[in-house]
Parts: sequence; C-alpha cells; structure tokens
Amino acid sequence: MTLTRILDVPSGNAVNGKVHLRTLSLSDVGPLAAAYTRNAEHLAPWEPRRSEAFYTKAGQEAVVRSKLNQYAAGTEVPWVVLHDGDVIGLITLTGIVRGPFLNANLGYWVDQAFTGNGIATSSVQAALSMAGDELGLHRIQAATLVHNAASQAVLKRSGFERIGLAPSYLHIAGKWQAHVLYQRILF
Repeated sequence: MTLTRILDVPSGNAVNGKVHLRTLSLSDVGPLAAAYTRNAEHLAPWEPRRSEAFYTKAGQEAVVRSKLNQYAAGTEVPWVVLHDGDVIGLITLTGIVRGPFLNANLGYWVDQAFTGNGIATSSVQAALSMAGDELGLHRIQAATLVHNAASQAVLKRSGFERIGLAPSYLHIAGKWQAHVLYQRILF
C-alpha cells in the first residue's frame, strides 16, 4: 500500500516547486524538530503547551517513534507535508477504529510561511482520498477551536460538515477549550 501523494496545489499562488505527502519516517526527526521550532509561536494558540524538549531532535525522535509504533499497530497514519523535500507540515489520522465504525480523527498543521496557499486543503483532501481508498475508512472526524476560522474553512472546502460543539473538549494553549466538531463520510 502506497500512502504518498503529490498535492494538487492551486495554481497562481506563491508556492513554487513540488508539494507532496509521504508517511513519516525516522529520517524526518531533524527536519521536523526544525519545522516545529520555526513554527512554535504560530502553532502555540492551537496546540497543547509544549516543553522545551519537544522542539529538540531527541524530543522529536520520541514523538516520531511513538507515531511509527502506532502506525505499525494500525491506529495512526502520520504524514509529513513536504515542499521540495523540506518538511512544512504534518497531517495525521489518529484513533483509527476498525469493525463497524471504520473511523479516524484528523489533525494537521502547515508552516506559517506556506499558509494561505491551499496546502492545508490539498493535504486534507489527499489524506481523505487515502483514508477511503487505501485504508477503507468510512468516516473522518475533525475538531477545531471555536475561533479557528482558517481551519474550519479548510474542512468545509474538503467536504466536512459541522456536527456539533464540544465544550471543554481539549486542553489547548494551557486551558480547556470548546471545539467545533466536523465529520466527513467517505462512502
């Protein structure tokens, strides 16, 4: 099973070069640590608080190994978003459940220098294609902070529908915050 896609990034934007998704590997530890460091301030409002160790190669090696173990177990698919071979984001399907549910949760981020160019939308759409075609999943769920209009727009452009509001859903930026829940039925 090949879980790699060249992204269909809209023409006329500021991104030149090849953008694609491929599954995460141990070779991504250093580039991922650099990408997280570059984007620490950009991502802080949307993620859990991170320790200083998270941004180091050793910290990212622990994260990547954990993700690869979950990938091997079939409960997660982690992809890196690459621009001309450089890591510019991450997209994951987590909490994969088989049986009658065939469901996963979607998470993603794109480097601040590349936002507004359709890369998040193209990444989500590619992940959805692989989730249905290669992984046989029926439903993908995503959650955004109530005030994250940009992420909500990505989900809407990717065919997600809003299904509710979850109060105190996740501990983000140091406090429990409500999230808008979305789903996409794949088949």
